[in-house]
Amino acid sequence: MTKYIFVTGGVLSSLGKGVTLASIGTILEGMGYKITLQKLDPYLNVDPGTMSPYQHGEVYVTEDGAETDLDLGHYERFTQALMTRDNNVTAGRVYFNVIKREREGGYLGATVQVIPHITGEIKNLIKKVAEGKDIVLVEIGGTVGDIEGLPFLEAVRQLSLEIGKENSLFVHVTYVPYIKTAGELKTKPTQHSVKELRAIGIQPDVLICRADRDLPEGIKSKIALFSNVEKEAVISAPDLEYIYELPAKFKEEKLDEVIARKLDIPHRDSDISKWKRILGIIRGSKRVVNVAVVGKYVELVDAYKSIAEALTHGGIANSCKVKIHWINSESFNLDSLKDKDAILVPGGFGDRGVEGKIEALRFGREEDLPTFGICLGMQLMVVEFARNVLGLKGANSTEFDPGTPYPVIDLMEEQKGVVQKGGTMRLGAYPCRLKEGSLVRNIYGKETIYERHRHRYEFNNAYRADFEKGGALFSGLSPDGKLVEIMELPSNRWFVGCQFHPEFKSKPFKPHPLFESFIRAAAKDL
Repeated sequence: MTKYIFVTGGVLSSLGKGVTLASIGTILEGMGYKITLQKLDPYLNVDPGTMSPYQHGEVYVTEDGAETDLDLGHYERFTQALMTRDNNVTAGRVYFNVIKREREGGYLGATVQVIPHITGEIKNLIKKVAEGKDIVLVEIGGTVGDIEGLPFLEAVRQLSLEIGKENSLFVHVTYVPYIKTAGELKTKPTQHSVKELRAIGIQPDVLICRADRDLPEGIKSKIALFSNVEKEAVISAPDLEYIYELPAKFKEEKLDEVIARKLDIPHRDSDISKWKRILGIIRGSKRVVNVAVVGKYVELVDAYKSIAEALTHGGIANSCKVKIHWINSESFNLDSLKDKDAILVPGGFGDRGVEGKIEALRFGREEDLPTFGICLGMQLMVVEFARNVLGLKGANSTEFDPGTPYPVIDLMEEQKGVVQKGGTMRLGAYPCRLKEGSLVRNIYGKETIYERHRHRYEFNNAYRADFEKGGALFSGLSPDGKLVEIMELPSNRWFVGCQFHPEFKSKPFKPHPLFESFIRAAAKDL
């Protein structure tokens, strides 16, 4: 029978439940188990696609085109599991399904209620991803005590009862603050968090205790006593320099043995040597590549989480450290690019900060710095080239200037007339054919690639001949040749813009080819 691990969070948010779940997942994979991971988000949006990154961090796009929580990025980077739209469930989606079914007559004669109908739908969506898996790991978003999270906690409580205690495990991620003036760690917040969880019928089996340092044995004993948890199941999770240290830390704390014993599954030694190997590369690297990331959400690094991780992966592949310099495109000035080895302009929506990004791209092109444009970044490469190389004064995207005399970026044909915003962009993996002899064809080493998209606008083919005459190379096209996917400048050593999001397919053990090549170009002169 499939086993389930439910991960909850207490005391406060941003404790790292997603990385915790992903780290447990990679350990279980190392033990030979088939796993999948799922995120339950209590907010009422159907998905995070229409949210500002400041609200919820980046929107992570899956292969099948779902706009999901950024934690699914951790799941895919740490494990071999492939995420789909079923691996992210929101309260909005749950209520939408239930109300739709009620309107269709699916509950005729019944009063539709949170229990059993909402909780029942949540349970069905959890069980939906379990087929063919040994273990399903489920993260419940938010913090215990949040009113919107109660139906999800009630649903997993019911599910645990239905499948049997031996087939479910509750892991609670909590916080143990160090009070500087007192000079000691305080366990009371954790005690109250567990009390809150127990009040709704859930007794945690394992406590993952976040702190700024390792927990002494005495603190572990105290937490175990007051939380009704075995001392061996009180796991220390101190702040770490790199998130990729966490699987090894959990192994050191014998979390794998605790999980195997409590779920009554054979314990097999999980090989984490690959994690130690990449950490050795990161820590041992002498070379440092300074990359300027010019964007408008830089105050919240989670808005570009996959970008940051993919750059780190590129550094691992080239045995160097990548130091990211977050530069606000709204207040951009050229001095901020001084002593930088490379420039990356990521995706985004809206006209705020656009001109700063264009100036950064112009600098990269004219100074021949390795320059990478992703999604909107690629579109702004097109705008910059049109203005400053082709002399098309006022060239722009119709997203920012509907009346531009030179609409080099325009709304995709199938997007014209679309009113509804949620889930209506070009989303998910699409094929792209690479031109023989191009830089990107050499980087990928094959003709056809599949990459994930999230956009409404595209290159305007009416200007394709002008760009090619001016020296631009459209080295990646859709199979029918109608959509420009990649633009590069052969005259520069590394100047590439792609319409898709390669960062979503990069892993620490399998860096994305574009990021690997980008960092190699940046590190060449170091």
